[in-house]
Amino acid sequence: MDTPKTDLQTFAPAPPPPITREAYHGMAAAGALSEDDRVELLEGQLIDMSPIGPRHAIITDNLIDLLRAAFDGRARVRCQQPVILNDTSEPQPDIALVQRPWRGYPHTHPAPEDIFLLIEVADTSLTFDCTIKLPLYARTGIREVWIIDLTRDIALIHRDPKAGTYRSVLQITQNATMDVQALPGPTIALADVLA
Repeated sequence: MDTPKTDLQTFAPAPPPPITREAYHGMAAAGALSEDDRVELLEGQLIDMSPIGPRHAIITDNLIDLLRAAFDGRARVRCQQPVILNDTSEPQPDIALVQRPWRGYPHTHPAPEDIFLLIEVADTSLTFDCTIKLPLYARTGIREVWIIDLTRDIALIHRDPKAGTYRSVLQITQNATMDVQALPGPTIALADVLA
């Protein structure tokens, strides 16, 4: 009599349950994560953040200076600080332009309805930013995202989120300017960002 075979290889281990924002902060409070750990919570997973190179840092500094000058008193510029997208996502975009003060201030980070603009400065992280973070931003209703593509020295302006994608994508070259749709008036020259 033959014994039935069990193919153990067909049983894949279940993926780990998603980490909630509450658990993420609990890990930090318990010492499992420190301020020196460069991770962000994306869709229930802890993701290592890329090291920041010199050019990335300079471009981010330029953006901070330009945005603060353009929107002084109208919005707050936050650099590499958390934003809340949902219960399982708390990314740290390179720049967030948010309401001043935002809903829940100072007891919680800005949420999608508080955010005018998110900016990712991308060189080695370009594929990740475009394929993972950008759709997440769209699904959670972030109204505008700029990706400063340092591999081609262009900006990709994403607007009008719907069904996990942005219906409007503009490619900006160095001789053009960018504006924040929710804060009409000032413009930012890409050449000044890349200077």
